[in-house]
Amino acid sequence: MDLKSLIREIQDFPKEGISFKDITTVLNNKDAFKYVIDQLSEQLKDLNVDVIVGPEARGFLMGAPVAYKLNKAFVPVRKPGKLPAETARYEYKLEYGTDALEIHKDAIKPGDRVAILDDLLATGGTVLAAAKLIEELGGQVISLNFLIELSFLKGRETLKDYHVETLVQYDEE
Repeated sequence: MDLKSLIREIQDFPKEGISFKDITTVLNNKDAFKYVIDQLSEQLKDLNVDVIVGPEARGFLMGAPVAYKLNKAFVPVRKPGKLPAETARYEYKLEYGTDALEIHKDAIKPGDRVAILDDLLATGGTVLAAAKLIEELGGQVISLNFLIELSFLKGRETLKDYHVETLVQYDEE
C-alpha cells in the first residue's frame, strides 16, 4: 500500500516553512489504518515484547491497537500532570527551553521488554525521553517503531543506540 499517497501534507502548519504530515487521512481510511497497524505489529511479532508504550498523544493511536493485536500491555507516556498515580518524570531539552514526560512508576517492571510506538520520528527528542523513562524504571527498550520518519531531521542519529523501524520516509521537507 502506498501510504505516502494517503498522508495529507499541509504547508505552513503549524507555522510558516513547515510541511505538516497529517495522518488523519490514514486513520479515517479503514484499509490504510488496518494496514499500518498490521505492519507495525508484524515488525514486533518476533521480538518477544512485553509492553507497548505510546507517547502522548498520537503514540496512543499507533500503540494501543498494536498492543491489542499482539495481546500485550499498553502504557501511555504523558505530559506532566496528566497521570493520576505516582509518576516518574524525565525532562529533556528543546531548541528553546525544556519539556518533560511522565509515566506511572508501576507501569514498567524491571526486565520488561518494551517497544515504543509513535506516529512520527522527527528529531527523536520525545521518544528518547520516553526510552530514558522506561530504562529508569528497569525496562529494556527493544524497538522504536513509527509510521513516518522525517529523515532529513536526523532523528535516527539521536536514537542511534536503539533499533528503529519506520513505514514511510520523507528525505526532504
